[in-house]
Amino acid sequence: MKIDFEKMNGLVPVIIQDNRTLKVLMLGFMNKDAYDKTLETNKVTFYSRTRNCLWTKGETSGNYLNVVSISNDCDNDTLLIKVLPDGPVCHKGTDTCWGEKNDVNPLVFLSELQDFIETRYKEMPEGSYTTSLFRDGLNRMAQKVGEEALETVIEAVNGTDERLVYEASDMFYHLIVLLTSKHLRIENIAEELQKRHNPNWHKH
Repeated sequence: MKIDFEKMNGLVPVIIQDNRTLKVLMLGFMNKDAYDKTLETNKVTFYSRTRNCLWTKGETSGNYLNVVSISNDCDNDTLLIKVLPDGPVCHKGTDTCWGEKNDVNPLVFLSELQDFIETRYKEMPEGSYTTSLFRDGLNRMAQKVGEEALETVIEAVNGTDERLVYEASDMFYHLIVLLTSKHLRIENIAEELQKRHNPNWHKH
């Protein structure tokens, strides 16, 4: 990766973004040594302009910024680093340097769950219920979605909210397994619903 450290006298600004929530956490600066140490340790290291030295975020607090990816902008003079933070990022104890909460939207977990299920599909580990579903074949997977959908309906009509959520969760899980077997993603469902949200959408 070509980085233009000369434009700002040896420094480049670095935007830190949470890889899961996509929330911008902070802005710092790096010189070449800080960038190299970040690559070496896989933890973000900055150059402190006030102390004139390198500092690894979290070296005193334990709240490290674990690197997921590093990308450069179109002018090669600003870095975007996606991270998994170990804790609050700001020295004032807040999640971000703008005082915002960095909570994970539970909907994001559906995508993470499918990533996990796809790994099961590729590796087929013994003793896994998900593996057994894949091995039982398409008809069995489709049947399980139907069974869980029926149980969800029953709980909606005659059960409690707690049981409704429980059975709906079973239904979603088995639906994601079925989608995975067809090489489809939960995002495909979201995209279809997004299209339908358009006032100009018409049912086929």
